[in-house]
Amino acid sequence: MVNNQVNYTSIRWTGSEIEIIDQTKLPEEELYITLHTAEETWDAISKLKVRGAPAIGIAGAYGFYLGIKDSPETDVSDFLNHAEKVAKYLNTSRPTAVNLNWALQLLLAEIRKQTDKSPAELKDIALNRAIEIHNEDRDLCKAIGENGVSLVPMGAKILTHCNTGGLAAAAYGTAFSVILHSHFAKKVNMVWVDETRPLNQGSRLTAWELKKAGVPFTLNIDSAAASLMRNGDVDLVITGADRITLNGDTANKIGTYSLAVLANAHNIPFYVAAPYSTIDFEMESGEDIEIEQRSPLEVTHFGNRQTAPDDIEVYNPAFDVTPNELITAIITEKGVVKPNYRKNIPLLFS
Repeated sequence: MVNNQVNYTSIRWTGSEIEIIDQTKLPEEELYITLHTAEETWDAISKLKVRGAPAIGIAGAYGFYLGIKDSPETDVSDFLNHAEKVAKYLNTSRPTAVNLNWALQLLLAEIRKQTDKSPAELKDIALNRAIEIHNEDRDLCKAIGENGVSLVPMGAKILTHCNTGGLAAAAYGTAFSVILHSHFAKKVNMVWVDETRPLNQGSRLTAWELKKAGVPFTLNIDSAAASLMRNGDVDLVITGADRITLNGDTANKIGTYSLAVLANAHNIPFYVAAPYSTIDFEMESGEDIEIEQRSPLEVTHFGNRQTAPDDIEVYNPAFDVTPNELITAIITEKGVVKPNYRKNIPLLFS
């Protein structure tokens, strides 16, 4: 069985707490840290110690349990009020990735429909559902990878952006899973890895994962993507997603939209890989997606060194939205979705 998790596990439930790789320390140090509370989970998500839409959803689910497990409320109604506050609080850690809200709402719905149970029983129900979300994600990501292999030509030169591997999910990843499974099918000649400024998730994380998996790759600066395409060095582009709306518009790491425009200009397929938990079935288009704005320090500093003048304006969105007309297909665990997305997404997941 293909498994890119032999040497590391991005997120683990120990039985009483969450253990994660602190992704802000990679690639210099593979440091595992423990989260004991909902507050520590919020901090880890907000500060990108755990990141990637599926992984954020998993961490949020476990963080929800950590936030309710010591709740003193014995009245079910009071307990539910407390649980809703915990979910609302955790959801503020990162607003763009839908998986976080999806997981929190799933757990809330699970305990709301069983109000005949005691708070102690509801706590166990929430934990068991969080574990199910975690286990399900492994299977979803494996299926995404297997479903995407048919889209990859022999000897493929693939360009990817940000990080979509096992660090961003329970295992395998999303776009990374397609790359990994295609590599084991001996289809991959080269993976071009965008460095993904300003936080370098490509150079720090994706390169680290590809090296561990033995996949041939070359790191490139973000602004080299157009030249690579023009020179015929890219056969397809594949990225992950943080939110996909019903019409197929996709929010992903800043710079993804640029790649989609470039791929379209060079007649190169542009694919998005994501599980159903990333699809927002209640949001019609990308115009409604809230884009997270991050600290100016991520742009004005590199490491501990200041690289821009003091007191300047900085525009630092974490994500952009790629319009559906630029997306060749969306690879999911249930299969490959092609345009018309507004029709075909609900059809596949009906």
